[in-house]
Amino acid sequence: MCGILAIIGKGKDEELVKQLSKRMSHRGPDESDIHITENGHILSHERLSIIDLHSGKQPIQGCDTAWMIHNGEIYNHQSLRDGILKDHIFRSKSDSEVIVHLYEKLGYDFLHLLDGDFAFVVIDGDDFIAGRDPMGVKPLYYGLDERGRVYFSSEMKPIADQCKTFSTFPPGHYYTPNTGFVKYYNPEYEDYTAATNELDLTLIRETLTEATRKRLMSDVPIGVLLSGGLDSSLTYSIAARLLKEQGKELHSFSIGLDANAPDAKAARKVAEFLGTKHHEVHFTIEQGIEILDQLIWHLETYDVTSIRASTPMYFLSKTITEKGIKVVLSGEGADEIFGGYLYFRNAPSTEDFQKETIERVQKLFTADLLRADKSTMAHGLEARVPFLDKTFLDVAMQIKAEEKQPKTYNGKEKYILRKAFDTPENPYLPEEVLWRQKEQFSDGVGYNWIDTLIEYCASKVTDEQLEQAEDLFPYNTPTTKEAYFYRSIFHKYYPQKSAAQTVRKWIPKWQENQDPSGRANAAHIQADIEIAVV
Repeated sequence: MCGILAIIGKGKDEELVKQLSKRMSHRGPDESDIHITENGHILSHERLSIIDLHSGKQPIQGCDTAWMIHNGEIYNHQSLRDGILKDHIFRSKSDSEVIVHLYEKLGYDFLHLLDGDFAFVVIDGDDFIAGRDPMGVKPLYYGLDERGRVYFSSEMKPIADQCKTFSTFPPGHYYTPNTGFVKYYNPEYEDYTAATNELDLTLIRETLTEATRKRLMSDVPIGVLLSGGLDSSLTYSIAARLLKEQGKELHSFSIGLDANAPDAKAARKVAEFLGTKHHEVHFTIEQGIEILDQLIWHLETYDVTSIRASTPMYFLSKTITEKGIKVVLSGEGADEIFGGYLYFRNAPSTEDFQKETIERVQKLFTADLLRADKSTMAHGLEARVPFLDKTFLDVAMQIKAEEKQPKTYNGKEKYILRKAFDTPENPYLPEEVLWRQKEQFSDGVGYNWIDTLIEYCASKVTDEQLEQAEDLFPYNTPTTKEAYFYRSIFHKYYPQKSAAQTVRKWIPKWQENQDPSGRANAAHIQADIEIAVV
């Protein structure tokens, strides 16, 4: 939705702050504004207008002296206005404004009331509070400069060269000068022993449908990122049904190296089945390699998986915004919740399986959510993720772990999610898509993409450079030429140690081949053999 920048402390030049904020103007191409408080603190905002297009400008003032900036969407803003905030007078119809009013009414203790995806800062005199949504759907960084000023920003770009230290703001937390970091999101499922609920397929279907309904809140057109895999296809099918009830059309978008890419073919089947408006985008390997430098600047990571998958997403996002669409639904989170990655098949025990699903959900903000946000917002496009709805997570994460394990259902990953939407009398998807094997996005756009990318990176890095990698990159030392090449680009833009420490490498467990591609897992190889035999 936007890019936010806050500097708590006096003495920062206003023109410089405007320049810093403009480093992430791609996040908010519609409007830009800045406010300096009476105490000299600064709030800056780059706006992508989605709700209340005409009066939702930020920074927003509350009823009195508090001001705020916000990136994201508050899906329950109307019920908050009609309920706990019914005695407040609002300046706009923006969903964001409820945040500053909740602060004025309740002080620090209000983040648990918000249902949405958010990163925000509220300043009131010399007091302030910054907060991030439970899963980290929206990015936020914080830092400290040589003079003790505190910075908050949607991306590293505005603050990396201003702060002596900076880091990723932890999801599910808020920060105030009086309390430090406080964890407000404490779901039962974080205790792995809490997964004791009996399987209820109807409840899975109903809560995911409601999660999708919330995320259709918009004053601008909405699309869906359709890979043709189970997760994006279900999101697409649910959204299409909901919008059809409103008499609205939904646009879907897929990408591949060509029309025969695995994801492109599957996405086409889904769109034909649902009878909706579908757009197919192609890119060449040469184009993908050409934008790696720019892509890593946008992503602010050197994680191999994130870069591989972000490249097609970056091209796709550009096409979507060119067609006038500002919001898309995406399927991130399902594989972590339901143990859908192929390596989950190798879990040594049910307990290990459940612990891994929890850890993967908790760390989504370092990988898939970072990719989903920054590769789309590079073109001013907002991605929303129904699978990470709080209510849906409470349901899905507390189902007995053995119900999620592939071995319980003859090796079929995400069986219960598929079965919840297996309604032959009114089908959501073609059967061959509903039961299609997991294909990671970076693989599904065309297998040649990963293979050629690895070869290209190998041609750019010598054996000697890789052997001496620890000297140049002592933290998170790259172990492959592909990883070294990405790290070199990242280091060019973000040479600070703090920057390197914000990145977490994604490595699959319980398999001999440590390459993050799904094709590195024996289960994928076996499936290919079985298909060839058939």
